[in-house]
Amino acid sequence: MNKFKILHKSGKARAGKLETPHGVIDTPNFIPVGTQASVKALSVRDLKEIGAQIVLVNTYHCYRRRCNFPVSSGRFQTPA
Repeated sequence: MNKFKILHKSGKARAGKLETPHGVIDTPNFIPVGTQASVKALSVRDLKEIGAQIVLVNTYHCYRRRCNFPVSSGRFQTPA
């Protein structure tokens, strides 16, 4: 189950932490989006350098392409 905790507020803006079963994500956050099973124009190294904590991907595309994608452990996971 996911939990969201607000840490700071300023007007309508807020900063917090989103707790998921896979780890904690700071908010607000830049979230790269993977289309057709890859993040365009960014390598895994680039994602690590910008501090990406989460990547949105369509797992159907990963399944169809049998691709690898990084998980919270820092390793890569291939969909079953």
